[in-house]
Amino acid sequence: MKGDGEAGGAWIRLPGRTGPLLVAEPAWGRGDGAGARGYPPPASRSVYAAAHVAARPGGEIDWAATIAFRDFLWDYGFGVAEAMDTAQRGTGLSWAQAGELIARSAARAAERRTVIAAGAGTDQLPPGPHPLPAIVAAYEEQLDLVQSAGAGVILMASRALAASARSGRDYLDVYLHLLRQADRPVILHWLGPAFDPALAGYWAAPDFETAAGLVVTLAERAAGKVAGVKLSVLDAGQEVALRRRLPPGVRLYTGDDFHYDELIGGDGEGHSDALLGAFAAVTAPAAAALHALDAGDLAAYRAVIGPTMPLSRAIFEAPTSCYKVGIAFLAWLNGLQPHFAMLGGLQRQRAPEHLVRVFELAARAGALLDPGLAVARMGEYLAAAASR
Repeated sequence: MKGDGEAGGAWIRLPGRTGPLLVAEPAWGRGDGAGARGYPPPASRSVYAAAHVAARPGGEIDWAATIAFRDFLWDYGFGVAEAMDTAQRGTGLSWAQAGELIARSAARAAERRTVIAAGAGTDQLPPGPHPLPAIVAAYEEQLDLVQSAGAGVILMASRALAASARSGRDYLDVYLHLLRQADRPVILHWLGPAFDPALAGYWAAPDFETAAGLVVTLAERAAGKVAGVKLSVLDAGQEVALRRRLPPGVRLYTGDDFHYDELIGGDGEGHSDALLGAFAAVTAPAAAALHALDAGDLAAYRAVIGPTMPLSRAIFEAPTSCYKVGIAFLAWLNGLQPHFAMLGGLQRQRAPEHLVRVFELAARAGALLDPGLAVARMGEYLAAAASR
């Protein structure tokens, strides 16, 4: 059963549920340029959403939908973190494609006079260990491209460096050399093994505390070239511990898709900023919550951000590296891309039962911005899944 609901919503019956679900019209607009409202950039936090890549059923990049999705994020006040793991770096997006993506997105950001930062890594190298000079050269190639495009730089964690470095000194030497080449302060990217098993043991440290100490040393020795550290280890306690150790002026950008509500909200000793793939999935409610936080209304912030947490935790559940599927699915449900398709057919890596739960939680979080469209597309998806 599906159809128009009360107050502009729509109803749908989902498999395995005892009754129909009402997808209500959310309190925040679509940000689609058709008279709907968005939000200005947050004043009290620096916030980036890591954007995915839309694809056509044949597997090629849908450039129009990909750039339009960045417009959607900018409409809601987010900076765009471009060509990160959310965009399938290392899981379908080649370095040549990433370079074109960075150039196109940075050009659009310049037209809009808005915020963009892009990932510079080493993924043009084949898998396996490499001499450190080759890793540095690969980083420099990507660093030059990002800077020439006019984007800010996010120095991505490197699989090649993880496979090749033998000590913390190796990491310091590589990163300090790169920071000297940067034309402005950069964001360091620390991605835990839940997101990418090839990055296990990053910073050549036996435990988190030792690794964090090396990152702090790097930030202290960087002569002002580190703007922040993006941390994705899904452990709020470890994040707060690192945040309190960073030098003054160096931000901690949470990448914790399980606990971002409390980390961004902060405590008496500070708060995290954000660089999150989740914010590409919960864009409108997250923007509304940040708007309340800017106004000093912590209760309203918690009331709006809270319902996004079960959705984010479902999207990022194990295997966490498949989280991009949930982001692309919600983009399709919201009419932000014409097909539910991903590079390399990655959309097939999540079962229909998982995506039914994502839909249900998205409805509860107010992340489905056009209930009628979302219900129609979910019906289309369920019919196709049942026929397979």
